[in-house]
Amino acid sequence: MNKPNNQLVLSALGKDRPGIVDELSQAVFQLDCNISDSRMTVLGGEFAILLMLEGPWNQLARLESQLPELEKRLGLTIIARQTSSGERSNAALPYLVEVVSMDNPGIVHKLANFFSRRKINIVDLATTTYAAPHTGTPMFAVQMNISVPAGTAIGELREEFLQFCDEINLDAVLEPHKKQLI
Repeated sequence: MNKPNNQLVLSALGKDRPGIVDELSQAVFQLDCNISDSRMTVLGGEFAILLMLEGPWNQLARLESQLPELEKRLGLTIIARQTSSGERSNAALPYLVEVVSMDNPGIVHKLANFFSRRKINIVDLATTTYAAPHTGTPMFAVQMNISVPAGTAIGELREEFLQFCDEINLDAVLEPHKKQLI
């Protein structure tokens, strides 16, 4: 299959149950489209998925027209939006940020604000809470991939970031990102 330029981002949310991914991927496959990128999770009892679909424009349009029926059949709320590959700048460097701290409100906002003020884009973000071993203290972990503009003094950025994290009592790492699937 030649890599088509036509892309559709699909998001779906609904009550979790077995078979949702099977049925969604079958609908995509039956229309000769391809899932080129995806994220899926269950939060509480809710299933959430993001799919980047590629295919001939007419097949993606057919899929879009079938979404109301698919929503009803799967019990999901589905949103689709046409998109493009996006311009991946060679002038940006991928970095991984990992943060762990005692759980308290505002951590994600403070981190997002730190990077936003420096025109650094957050490309991917995941958080989780857990109980610390032995003490049971509520802990919070953040992992994000960021896109650092070329020309940024990485040593200065790392120093500012670690100082910022020390001030708000976060253990953190900022390092070059090595692409991983999960």
